[in-house]
Amino acid sequence: MVDKDLLSLQEARSLVRGAREAQAYLSQLSQEQVDDLIRAVAENGMKHAEALAKMAVEETGFGKWEDKRAKNLLATRDLLANILPMKTIGIVHEDPAKKMLEIATPAGVVAALVPSTNPTSTTLYKSLIALKAGNAIVISPHPSALRCISKTIEVIQEALQAQGAPADLVNMMSIPTIQGTGELMRQADLILATGGPAMVKAAYSSGTPALGVGAGNVPAFIERSANIKEAISKIMASKTFDNGTVCASEQSIVTEAVIEAQVAREFVCQGGYFLTEEQVARVRPIMERADGSMNPAIVGRDAQYLADLAKIEIPAGTKVLAYREKGVGRQYPFSKEKLTALIGFYVVETWEDACELCHALLKNGGIGHSLALHSQDEAVIREFALRKPVSRLLVNTPSTQGAVGISTNLPPSFTLGCGTVGGSSTSDNVGPMHLLNLRHLAYDTGAYCPAVPSACAAPQEQELEDEVKRITELVLAQLANK
Repeated sequence: MVDKDLLSLQEARSLVRGAREAQAYLSQLSQEQVDDLIRAVAENGMKHAEALAKMAVEETGFGKWEDKRAKNLLATRDLLANILPMKTIGIVHEDPAKKMLEIATPAGVVAALVPSTNPTSTTLYKSLIALKAGNAIVISPHPSALRCISKTIEVIQEALQAQGAPADLVNMMSIPTIQGTGELMRQADLILATGGPAMVKAAYSSGTPALGVGAGNVPAFIERSANIKEAISKIMASKTFDNGTVCASEQSIVTEAVIEAQVAREFVCQGGYFLTEEQVARVRPIMERADGSMNPAIVGRDAQYLADLAKIEIPAGTKVLAYREKGVGRQYPFSKEKLTALIGFYVVETWEDACELCHALLKNGGIGHSLALHSQDEAVIREFALRKPVSRLLVNTPSTQGAVGISTNLPPSFTLGCGTVGGSSTSDNVGPMHLLNLRHLAYDTGAYCPAVPSACAAPQEQELEDEVKRITELVLAQLANK
């Protein structure tokens, strides 16, 4: 009988050894040569963006291939444009006036954990930022996305070898097990973790430096000054993008009582549907497993699929199913993260009440991640920015597209830091600069010149001082005798 765990352990060690040898090659390249390498990888990824997207949907059942294609292009074309100008090799900054240099040194071998919700785009993105920073990378794929991630690695390696670079610069585990992935994390120099809370916790507990991100439970507040039609349009575009598989997608709509009717009407006009109490009684059992965690069977599915699963009737063309949730917490499923066509709906009296409710929703599984705000009132926007424990406050933009850098000027990224409040070591959209070290070269400025004590004088100088003192005393004694 084959011991799968043992094979996985052995594979992890072998892959890291190969990656170290390949990274030694990469460390000899100039900035220009590294940029040529990532350009080739990105271009080959762009060429296969559609095929990889279709393969991901076919294998996992999550999302829509058209949107996965868009994510693949974000992870190649758009990411390349963003990172290509960065200096990541050798001397990256010089300040003659301050007599300082900054020299980039790669982390070494990066262990990258890739989820099944965004398998091909995350693989492309992590590989490109690792290579740009001078690192080799080994992917630990989610088992349910093994085939499409493997094909993505083939696309990347094809481009590397065409440039004369070793294929082991980017590789993956073909036998991913918990034990094997644990060994990969221990053997690597840095871990780049994207996935559920358990995966991120394992990364931070491995003993290897890690960059991990937490879950998202994004509230979208529609404030009374908002353009309601536009706000709903953007929320729908975000929530239905790849059927809600991006962790930055909206999970709840919060609005004020004074505009509740208009918001609800517009939501229905644009393809939303409010579940009745009878219907939601059928939907709740399919939302979660016995332990309260998200049911994988509903992830990345459209509204009609969910309705069929719950055996309820909904209007043709429905895009998102909403429920007027009664509270926030474990016993209220619509107050949690739902990576599918389900959204909670809440009504409050004032923006201050909304502020408190959004905080409660964030604490219920998404603290530190993101919050969407639709408003024309700059004072309210600033108050939210100052008060809310999030790393991204996304204003008048689709939350999904805004957070990953499609509809905002945030850096293109599929690893969205949640800051220390969310259990993450960064609050940034992770990029190449997070995967390298900076060596600081600093020259003396002359600002501190300690006096040299006489006791520390050179021996010959001390002897001369003693001789002068002896002669002086002798002359003074002679004068005194006269």
